[in-house]
Amino acid sequence: MIAVIDYGMGNIRSLGNALQRLGAEWRLTADPEIIRSASHVILPGVGNAAEAMANLTERNLPEVLWRLRHPVLGICVGMQVMCRHTEEGDVDGMGIFDAKVRRFTEQPGVKVPHMGWSPLTNMESKLFKGIEKGSYVYFVHSYFAPLCPDTIATSRHPGLFSAALKYENYYGTQFHPEKSGEVGERILRNFLEL
Repeated sequence: MIAVIDYGMGNIRSLGNALQRLGAEWRLTADPEIIRSASHVILPGVGNAAEAMANLTERNLPEVLWRLRHPVLGICVGMQVMCRHTEEGDVDGMGIFDAKVRRFTEQPGVKVPHMGWSPLTNMESKLFKGIEKGSYVYFVHSYFAPLCPDTIATSRHPGLFSAALKYENYYGTQFHPEKSGEVGERILRNFLEL
């Protein structure tokens, strides 16, 4: 069973539909025992990182997540709060990934937020098994993790940023696999096979 973390953030309907298409059994929960006993954990994300971190802390979930040894996937804001710090609200994250999340700089020809389909490059993980370099995935974000030791895939807006991160059993995608068509479905399937 997959535990989808309930912390008042996330695109639960789209993620649930994507998991159902894969035939996966999942449950929306903030219960530490259910999270610990799950085969996989997903931390979905849509919204403000500072509010997300506050909600997780209020539910005493950062320590629970830190101690997990089964695969964990943070999506968008879910990935950002797994980093050391975020400029969005100037708050510390869980410190799982060795990155400080920054805001995209407004400049001519560069829209903020970065919204739409962009290609993945430099993919280095089982998470991307069967995914061709340059495959497009869907992004919606104003903040990003720069390249760091945990980067396992990149994209551009306009410069390179971390499209995905990995540390031990923890994974993060800045893009939304649940909104990324067949490519995103394959990435979710790969995660569930870890």
